[in-house]
Amino acid sequence: MTARLKKPAPRNRAVPTLDLPVRQDPTPILLASGLEPSQVEAILRPYGLQRIQEADANLQSMAGDPHQRRQLADILTRLLEAIGKTADPDLALNQWERWLASGVSRSAMLEYLRSAPRMVDLVCGIFGNSNSLASTLVRDPLLLYWLAQQKVLSTAPSKHGMEHTLRQSLGAVVSTDLKLDALRRFRRREILRIGVRDLLRLADVVETTASLSDLASVLIDAAYRIVDAGLQSQYGVPMHRNRQGRWVKTGFTVIGMGKLGGHELNYSSDVDVLYICESHEGETKQAAPRGVKAKGSLQEEISNEEYFEILARELTKALTEQTHEGYLYRVDLRLRAEGSVGQLTRSLDEYAKYYRTRGQVWERLALLKAWPVAGSQEVGRSFVKLVRPFVLASPSERSKVEQALAIIEDVRSVKERIDAKMVERGHEQRNVKLGDGGIREIEFFVQTIQVLAGRRLRGILDRGTIGSLARLRNAGILSAKQQGGLTSAYQFLRDVEHKLQMVHDMQTHALPDRQDKLERCAIRMGYIGASRSAALEQFQTDHAAHRTLVHDIFRSFFETPKTSKSFKAMLRAIGKQ
Repeated sequence: MTARLKKPAPRNRAVPTLDLPVRQDPTPILLASGLEPSQVEAILRPYGLQRIQEADANLQSMAGDPHQRRQLADILTRLLEAIGKTADPDLALNQWERWLASGVSRSAMLEYLRSAPRMVDLVCGIFGNSNSLASTLVRDPLLLYWLAQQKVLSTAPSKHGMEHTLRQSLGAVVSTDLKLDALRRFRRREILRIGVRDLLRLADVVETTASLSDLASVLIDAAYRIVDAGLQSQYGVPMHRNRQGRWVKTGFTVIGMGKLGGHELNYSSDVDVLYICESHEGETKQAAPRGVKAKGSLQEEISNEEYFEILARELTKALTEQTHEGYLYRVDLRLRAEGSVGQLTRSLDEYAKYYRTRGQVWERLALLKAWPVAGSQEVGRSFVKLVRPFVLASPSERSKVEQALAIIEDVRSVKERIDAKMVERGHEQRNVKLGDGGIREIEFFVQTIQVLAGRRLRGILDRGTIGSLARLRNAGILSAKQQGGLTSAYQFLRDVEHKLQMVHDMQTHALPDRQDKLERCAIRMGYIGASRSAALEQFQTDHAAHRTLVHDIFRSFFETPKTSKSFKAMLRAIGKQ
């Protein structure tokens, strides 16, 4: 059944009406013989195609035998009109040719598309806007039929639904390697669904980041359970003595940090994680009752410390390893205690001691988003609870103003180091994450206030940036105008980030420096105009306005805090407690 898709939500932007060039009937491209190159160009150029000879070759290759040629001719007008609205019409035709040559029954697929014209629009939207999503469909052409099923695109994916579907997929699979490959296939399919909803404007930034975060949590947890089961069959169950002296199973958790912990993941984000075990005391023990020989050949029992280090190493490998099915995630472990040189897994007690004696200001900001995403929720919640006193600034001998200014200066120095790198690369205005007026300035602004005031104003604490801005408004620290402006800017910048990353599934945050590529970014964002250059002009106007607003608020708070309205409002709010 063809999905009933909602009409894409229009952007609330003043843009000129699209002035379309006069278009001829394109079917002679396929059905007539002896067309002159000038005639071919006159037919194809109005659809936004630039490489006319290549486009003609694409179409001739797509046509196949005479019957398939007539089938393609039946949908050609709609196909060309649809690709003309995409970021890269020439790329779209290249992808169409690859797709129809990928082993799918060409005649059956063309007949299906003739009977379901809205799916023509869908395929064109994928092929002309995202090379990475297109590659997924080319790799598995039958996913089109899945996308057409009722509710696949018309409703947002849920974490519970993904967990249920994944359990079913893993049910008949035995070996560890095959289970992990099943996870990789599942990720490709779900990213396709999330990306298509995004491109069709069926999902906003908040939903898209939440769906990507839920998907990562589901997959990391599944990978952990697969790896842990294999290690337990090899070494036994990790156990330690509780306070009553009884042997109990030792829990393990994966803490999501950064955008994963904040439920704000990107298409191509690294996943920032910490690996934490309940206790390093104890050792592995055979699961079989005393006196009963365990099945298989169990290796010598090992200490918990060794077991969890092996588990962390093998889980990281499972997540990052590239196979013929792709990979799951790039994993960043540098936020752990001791950074890139420390143990991969530490116990709750060890982390408590580390943050009590050696924690730094930037770690306070990072831990605001810490949240368990896999493994034991109990151990994860214990970690979040134990770091809270470190995260939230506590009273000291200095006045609260002096203390606040010292922390602000520490954060500002971190941002200055980032700024220096952006200047070296020439990205200070092009990088939507780290540049002037970028995402990081919003995050630093919000998180610094939470660290300074969160102990007294618990109501301002929220792992997500948009939720945090609303809470700061409710606390009187931000005005309604500031909250609205920063929220709009954050959503805009994250949307740009998504549209950059979904092209090639690459972790990029910098706008391109070529006009044609910038125009494509504007089209992916949903901008239209009398021409592509007009759409780009409106995009750049909006981008500049958002950047200016963010940078002005950031500079006021971090460079001249004593005169900042937000700083004064924060102190007043604290003083009322």
